[in-house]
Amino acid sequence: MTLDTTYIRGTMAAILSVLQHSSCPQNIAFHFIASASATATTSILRATISSSFPYMNFQVFPFNDSSVSRLISTSIRSALDCPLNYARSYLGNLLPSCVHRVVYLDSDLVLVDDIAKLAHTQLGDNSVLAAPEYCNANFTSYFTPPFWSNPSLSLTFANRKACYFNTGVMVIDLDRWREGDYTTKIEEWMELQKRMRIYELGSLPPFLLVFAGNIAPVDHRWNQHGLGGDNYRGLCRDLHRGPVSLLHWSGKGKPWDRLDTDRPCPLDALWAPYDLLQWQTPFALDS
Repeated sequence: MTLDTTYIRGTMAAILSVLQHSSCPQNIAFHFIASASATATTSILRATISSSFPYMNFQVFPFNDSSVSRLISTSIRSALDCPLNYARSYLGNLLPSCVHRVVYLDSDLVLVDDIAKLAHTQLGDNSVLAAPEYCNANFTSYFTPPFWSNPSLSLTFANRKACYFNTGVMVIDLDRWREGDYTTKIEEWMELQKRMRIYELGSLPPFLLVFAGNIAPVDHRWNQHGLGGDNYRGLCRDLHRGPVSLLHWSGKGKPWDRLDTDRPCPLDALWAPYDLLQWQTPFALDS
């Protein structure tokens, strides 16, 4: 998971949910990625986690923002342009080589099931990552008309059954990631985006370009996403049909913000019990 003041409240809730629903919490190790340019703030955040979870096994790894800042193009929501939002593309470089597989989680979610079940997802012989796919989504909408009208670009998805997947919940084989140099592959698409705008939505499209159609499937119960609403209005949404193991407030609206302003969506009541910081702002932590 990434670690910063903006999402610390969500991060703490996510941690609590993982530990509460794990059959063997002592076997869980958290790897947090934090901005290397905010060392003082990171120290406060580390202390906050340590005091709340004194027996938890975790490490914090610094992420050099400048390694990706030059590649970021503006997206439809400014929050998506934060360099730390792109740290998921650099896990193979950031984490020690002895870390062979990780479950990457966004900070705006809670689990209601044992994360070990997700971590043990079978990737098969060739897949680098696994995630729930959503093939009913309009895949073409994630890229611009110039992308689809350019045969050399649109043929990227030839012979691939490319479906949308949400990068907030992924099981990643870091050994295969490093061997395939997938960070470079993602960066190449970001460099092209700087020259000709081929997508609008932050760090997601490069992942789709590289992996869509080539990922191991995960049951939808492991990412009931979109609970934050769309990226323009943040309207309330319902759960998708089927069982639930993970609730994800992806989208514009975050449950802690809506609870603070006394304008919660119905499903925010499912996040509230994990709210360890309870309506405190990150600035309160700094004091």
